[in-house]
Amino acid sequence: MDKAQKFELMNKVVRELEDLQNSQTALITKISQIEVDNMNGLNDSFLEKQLDDMHAKIADNVDTINTIFSHFEGTRDDFAKANNLGAEAEESV
Repeated sequence: MDKAQKFELMNKVVRELEDLQNSQTALITKISQIEVDNMNGLNDSFLEKQLDDMHAKIADNVDTINTIFSHFEGTRDDFAKANNLGAEAEESV
């Protein structure tokens, strides 16, 4: 794999990590909506506990994904700089 191909692959991974961030954020939003519905009338203790646990786990996932994303984005940027790859290489993706 040449440097340009590696850079393209790194850009793909960055886009996939962004998509993963968005998906996890959407899950938190959906869980929050269900939690509010439960508080507004259902008051189901099982639902409350399970949703709270899910919310916490997904929030932890978001934190982990953000860490991975920041690290890998920096790695990609460093690779691009070291190999004189920039916006012109990115546009071909």
